Amino acid sequence: MTERPYVLLSVAASIDGYIDDASAQRLLLSSAEDFDRVDQVRAESDAILVGGNTLRRDNPRLLVNSPDRRADRVAAGKPEYPLKVTVTASGDLSRELKFWHHGGRKAVYTTDTVAPKLRDSLDGLADVVSTGSAVDFGALLDDLAVRGVRRLMVEGGGTIHTQFLAQGLADEVHLAIAPLLVGQSDAPRFLGPAEYPGGSTRRMALLETRAVGDVVLLRYAPKEFTP
Repeated sequence: MTERPYVLLSVAASIDGYIDDASAQRLLLSSAEDFDRVDQVRAESDAILVGGNTLRRDNPRLLVNSPDRRADRVAAGKPEYPLKVTVTASGDLSRELKFWHHGGRKAVYTTDTVAPKLRDSLDGLADVVSTGSAVDFGALLDDLAVRGVRRLMVEGGGTIHTQFLAQGLADEVHLAIAPLLVGQSDAPRFLGPAEYPGGSTRRMALLETRAVGDVVLLRYAPKEFTP
């Protein structure tokens, strides 16, 4: 079997653990310097993944924005843009979302029940892949491996991050802590309740800490633990 991609989770969160506020407008947590760092990580990835909820809420294009970084990808024999990937159990993804109309190739992972609907509604826009009766993140990684993806960047949202960590599928976490306090109980958080590998007493290995503008970047290795 082809080796699964290296999975990197990327998220910006407030000091109190929120990834957005409860308003209709997206809360910008990262600094300009950190947005540029994220663009570099995107450029180094073979695929970028966000969940269907994030597409509906934020309507992102999900691109490598720097022309120089895109040119470097092409010079290295890669597509100008990484493969764009989303996950949906409901299939409620409009053809009008920006995600489908910018960048290069796209793929959608869903269930047996929803796949026919998506193949019809997204005809010509994306490859639709069923992973069984439920969305199977392991099967998703296996399929991406066959597609040549060696490095997968996951940009959320919280439900997606929770699944990758709870199932022991994440190799690295980039957590950017913004100097903001959200304090709204109905705002989305980085992670939800789950049975995480090792439980609450196992400590992830810290790979790096550094300031990026007014944001602090923490890099952790979830599969490596310290005593």
